[in-house]
Amino acid sequence: MASTSVACCYGCGAPLQTVELDAPGYVDLETYELKKRHHQLKTVLCRRCKLLSHGRMITAVGGHGGYSGGMQFISAEELREKLSHLRHEKVLIVKLVDIVDFNGSFLARVRDLAGSNPIILVVTKVDLLPKSTDLNCVGDWVVEATMKKKLNVISVHLTSSKSLVGIVGVISEIQKEKKGRDVYILGAANVGKSAFINALLKMMASKDPVAAAAQKYKPIQSAVPGTTLGPIQIEAFQGGGKLFDTPGVHLHHRQAAVVHSEDLPILAPQSRLRGQSFPAVSAKNTVDSPHAIGLNGFSIFWGGLVRIDLLQVPPRTRLTFYGPRKLKISTVQTVEADKFYQKEVGATLTPPTSRQRESWLGLLAVRKLQINYEYEKRPACDIAISGLGWIAIEPFGLETLDGSNPECIGELQLAVHVPKPVEIFVRPPLPVGKAGLEWYQYQELTEEEEELRPKWYH
Repeated sequence: MASTSVACCYGCGAPLQTVELDAPGYVDLETYELKKRHHQLKTVLCRRCKLLSHGRMITAVGGHGGYSGGMQFISAEELREKLSHLRHEKVLIVKLVDIVDFNGSFLARVRDLAGSNPIILVVTKVDLLPKSTDLNCVGDWVVEATMKKKLNVISVHLTSSKSLVGIVGVISEIQKEKKGRDVYILGAANVGKSAFINALLKMMASKDPVAAAAQKYKPIQSAVPGTTLGPIQIEAFQGGGKLFDTPGVHLHHRQAAVVHSEDLPILAPQSRLRGQSFPAVSAKNTVDSPHAIGLNGFSIFWGGLVRIDLLQVPPRTRLTFYGPRKLKISTVQTVEADKFYQKEVGATLTPPTSRQRESWLGLLAVRKLQINYEYEKRPACDIAISGLGWIAIEPFGLETLDGSNPECIGELQLAVHVPKPVEIFVRPPLPVGKAGLEWYQYQELTEEEEELRPKWYH
């Protein structure tokens, strides 16, 4: 059980204090004394949370732009320490993963936190997936990826806190599996934990007066990593057991760790993803034109955060980028790529923006990839960039389902450049859009294998 002996801000969980103005948890002394006198410290929102609720970008966790002074500095290691007691207690874990950043937000060390406790896996932000995406295919893809993690996952739920898709199913599963235990919401920073809890309370409020009362003092939602700084206890259930919003686990390998705090909203898609392809097919540029198949020797920049050198690419292959729309895609011959980047970074290649250009170290991490393209009617793979999105390596014509593309079979050689220490993942392609339903193949399973797999819902 998390300690509740110290009065904390209900918005972020930071201990209340009256000394350091710019630190999390600050409340002016007069307000603090008044609330204390009336036993109302649980209803206090700190200065930082008030600013966040009005759109200010104020971070408080280690990383670029983070709050770095005084007693309230919180590192990723300290956040993990706050949750280390869970593995020794009987609790129900609700673990959140962002579908746009599935690999980057999965929390590789979640077993260290959860121990043998059961896990309900909640996949957030499915409303951002491209139009006509079949959630049955996505659900199966998520289960396949999850099985490889060897976690005690009892069910998978595809959700949207914005449209409330899948939230009722999560509530039903929590009520069924809670059995009087406390429920902890875990996840990487900015996977949408606070938004998810607010959606949960909203849906529960109509039937549960305890949840309805809890809506008055909800966790603060913000695009800032580190909005929640300590476990926030929420009285959400009738009949025992509490709900805890926990600090986001901060992962140094995501793009948010290297981008200036004021540029973080750029990394968060606000509307449905639409893939941007290179080369693109148009009336002047058909799949049979020389330009459409001439990828070799080009470099593609995704904002100022990613560069892909196309060293060897079979004909009739294209790259489709899924991520924030504000990141511009630029192409240049590889021999000119270094010069182009030095000139345009912070200008047309953003983020980083001009405020960070002088301190920007560049794309120092390079990973060379060799990818075998074995199937002509489906993408070869996704290249996922931690904290940003993914690039599908696919044949022309998938969106029109026009059949054979034997010329795309072969080996691809790419060099992917990102800032240190951002991670790059090569994974099976996520089935998105109308085409995903056509090419996705479900695994053939025995009855025993089917029994062991967690069920998924949306």
